[in-house]
Amino acid sequence: MTQPAPRGVRGRLLSWLRSFQPQPMKVDARERIRVVLGAFVGIGFTALLAHLAAGGAAHRWLIAPMGASAVLVFGVPASPMAQPWSVVGGNTISALVGVLCMLAIPEPHLAAATAVAAAIAAMFLCGCLHPPGGATALLVVLSQTTALEFVLFPVLFDAIALTAAGVLYNSLSGRRYPHTIAPAAAAKAAASRFSEADLDLALRRFNQVLNVSRDDLEELLNYAEAAAYDRSLGELRCQDIMTSPPLAAEYATPLEEAWDLMRQRRVKALPVVDRARRVIGIITTADFMRLANLDVHEGIGKRLRSLIRSLNTTHSDKPEVVGQIMTRQVHVASAAQLVTELVSLFSCEGHHHIPVIDENQKLVGIITQSDLVRSLYRAVRA
Repeated sequence: MTQPAPRGVRGRLLSWLRSFQPQPMKVDARERIRVVLGAFVGIGFTALLAHLAAGGAAHRWLIAPMGASAVLVFGVPASPMAQPWSVVGGNTISALVGVLCMLAIPEPHLAAATAVAAAIAAMFLCGCLHPPGGATALLVVLSQTTALEFVLFPVLFDAIALTAAGVLYNSLSGRRYPHTIAPAAAAKAAASRFSEADLDLALRRFNQVLNVSRDDLEELLNYAEAAAYDRSLGELRCQDIMTSPPLAAEYATPLEEAWDLMRQRRVKALPVVDRARRVIGIITTADFMRLANLDVHEGIGKRLRSLIRSLNTTHSDKPEVVGQIMTRQVHVASAAQLVTELVSLFSCEGHHHIPVIDENQKLVGIITQSDLVRSLYRAVRA
């Protein structure tokens, strides 16, 4: 529900102060423990390797911005700013920018500001925006480092070691890193009413750096859309919206009888059942038209009448009964099945009529596109 706009100076002031309140974090205790332990392992692994590589030196083997990088790598491994190239490239390029600023700008205040700003610009240019990179550039200036070797060690060395620890730990703890969208999520996204072009347009209009990947944003939208369907439709099931009892035909029903029934009752499909009312196929107006050669418009009525008229002979090359022209592969739904599960069948797979069966596999109803649209409309209006 949209909150009303605050009125008066006091109301606007209180609203502004409330904006500083921390947002609730939607992660459980297990995930928090995973992140904390990951940071411990990552920094410990990086520090150990760097100290060994430095030959036991007392300094310049681990830089402080690695702590901030660890928060991203282990805390938000799905973030674009936490990916391996962002960690390695962001820190290394920023360190290089900081050294160049120290060499070119003698005034420390201007060097510090220039180093951070230029590092951000360089990270944008190289596609490796990484917040700790700004701290790395500032660290170089504050420590008055002018040696280019500092860029390779400890900065590049530390970043590679931390990234390697992140790949191993996140993979073992159930997080994709480097982060790519899972195949199942990609398949689900393909069935969404949001296209890639829609999402790209929205991102261009938003025009801000998001701390979430494009694929994850698309996946979140799909989950939100599914949740909205579930909330709107609730526990609505096929038995609640189906037409029952349904019209049906049997295998041996004459074509003329089936056609007349469809015309009189104004339906476009008849489930075909056996003597036990089990669905064995479906016959639609498209089946009749296909055999009447709809592509040739001239004389279509005559060909259709000739098709459905019985010859009353013992032998005929012409189809005489429903079972000879019906579609045998038919998708059915159970009476207790959720209506939401049928949306993709109608919208993406081209189904127009879905027979409904009970627990004994017997035909008890039929759902059409009109039935589904009507139920969706009523759910949204409720």
